[in-house]
Amino acid sequence: MLNQEARLDLAFHALAAPVRRRIVSRLSRGPASISELAAPFSVSLPAIVQHIQILETSGLVRTKKVGRVRTCHIQPAVLKSTEDWIAKRRSTWERRLDALAKFLGEEND
Repeated sequence: MLNQEARLDLAFHALAAPVRRRIVSRLSRGPASISELAAPFSVSLPAIVQHIQILETSGLVRTKKVGRVRTCHIQPAVLKSTEDWIAKRRSTWERRLDALAKFLGEEND
């Protein structure tokens, strides 16, 4: 369980930065080289590489070097486990809010 929590911590840390969220969003459409990922940003290539390293450490992204080009790929299983964690909490709170609404006589259709 602790290992799963540590992985979630890394994933949420990685997704905390807007640049990294945009990188993950871009990679959800398919693999891309680091230079392709860096193109829309006004930060240096070394800064993008650092962001990629954080994403890679979290397990959200995997990189592969072929020749001089390093290509990044999204790791859907890690993203899915993060999504599952959020969905479980959302479900819990929806049940609680529904019960509160029923208690207050504000039941929705």
